[in-house]
Amino acid sequence: MMKKAFLSSAVVSAILLSGCDNTAKIPEPTAKSASSVNTKPITIGYSDWPGWVAWQVAIEKGWLKEAGVNADFKWFDYSASLSAFAANQLDAVMVTNGDNLVTGSGGSKGVMIMATDYSAGNDVIIAKNGINTIQDLKGKTIATEKGLVDHLLLSTALDDAKISLKDVKLVNSMTNELPQVFATGDIDAIAVWQPVANQALSSVAGAKVIFTSQDKPGLIYDTLTVNPSHLEANKEQWKKIIQVWDKTVKYINDPATRADAAAIMSKRVGVDAKVYEQFINGTHLLDLEANKKVFTKGTGFDSIYGSSYHVNKFNVSNGIYSTEMNVDSMIVPTLIEELK
Repeated sequence: MMKKAFLSSAVVSAILLSGCDNTAKIPEPTAKSASSVNTKPITIGYSDWPGWVAWQVAIEKGWLKEAGVNADFKWFDYSASLSAFAANQLDAVMVTNGDNLVTGSGGSKGVMIMATDYSAGNDVIIAKNGINTIQDLKGKTIATEKGLVDHLLLSTALDDAKISLKDVKLVNSMTNELPQVFATGDIDAIAVWQPVANQALSSVAGAKVIFTSQDKPGLIYDTLTVNPSHLEANKEQWKKIIQVWDKTVKYINDPATRADAAAIMSKRVGVDAKVYEQFINGTHLLDLEANKKVFTKGTGFDSIYGSSYHVNKFNVSNGIYSTEMNVDSMIVPTLIEELK
C-alpha cells in the first residue's frame, strides 16, 4: 500500500528542489476526439492506493481511448510521484488533499479537480489488551510516523475525545517498522495503515482496532490534482477523464463485475484478489454524483473544502509548513459542476 506522507522529509525537500448502474456516460469519440488520441499524451502519476489502483481497470478495459483521451498513466512510488509533479514531469498526480497543500507550500501548485475516494477503514489505531477506547489512551505511549496521515488520524481522534497530544507520549517510528515496535513492552498503541496494520494485529495477542478512518469519513481525501496551466488548456479532456472515472467506480461497485475489477487491481500490486477486496472495502470510492456533493463548499468533512481546512491547520501546527495555504485556490469544482 502506498505511503501517504504529510511530512516526509524526502518529499518536502524534493518539492523544494524541484448493484450499481454500470452505464456511466462516456462521450462518444467524434472525428476530432478520435484523432486527438494520437496527440501528445496527458501524463498522470499514480501509485499504490486502492482508490488510485482503480484506474488500472479503466486502462485495461480501454475506456480512456474509447472516450477519445490519450492518457499515459505512469506508475510511481508515492513520494516519487509528488517529486515528478513538482518538477513539471507530469500533467497530473494522484495525491491526498493534505499532501497537495504540502506540494503547494513548496511552490508547486496543483489544483484538485476530483476526489477519487476517501479512506474508510484502511487507516487505523490499534491498541493492546485492556485498552478499548480512545479515552483509554490518556497517559499511554503511542507510536506512529509523525507528520503522516495516521498522525493526523490520531490527532483528530484525540481531539474528539478531549485529550490533548500532551496527555499521551508520542513515539516517532517508520510505518513499516510499527509491527515490531508495537510488539515491544513500551508501546501501548499505534496509528498505522493497511496492510501494515494487519501485520501489527497479528504480532501482539489480544490487540484490537479501536478507531479507524471509517469513524471519520472525509478526513482523508484522495484526489486527482492537475497542473493549472494544463487544466486551462485541456478542460474538455479532463472532463472526459472524470467521466471515465465515474464509469470505473460503477464497475468496481457493481456486484456483477466487482470480482473482475478486484482481479485487475490486485494483479497490478501483486496481492491476492480476495485479500485485496478488504482494501477496496476500506476505500470509499466517489463517483460523479458523490463528487458533486464533496465539491460543494462547506466546513465539515463531507466537503473537500472542510477536510482541507482541517488538514491545513494540522500541517501548520505540526511544523510541516509555517503559514496556512489558500485552500480555496487549490480546489476547482467547475468541471464536476458542469458534468451531468
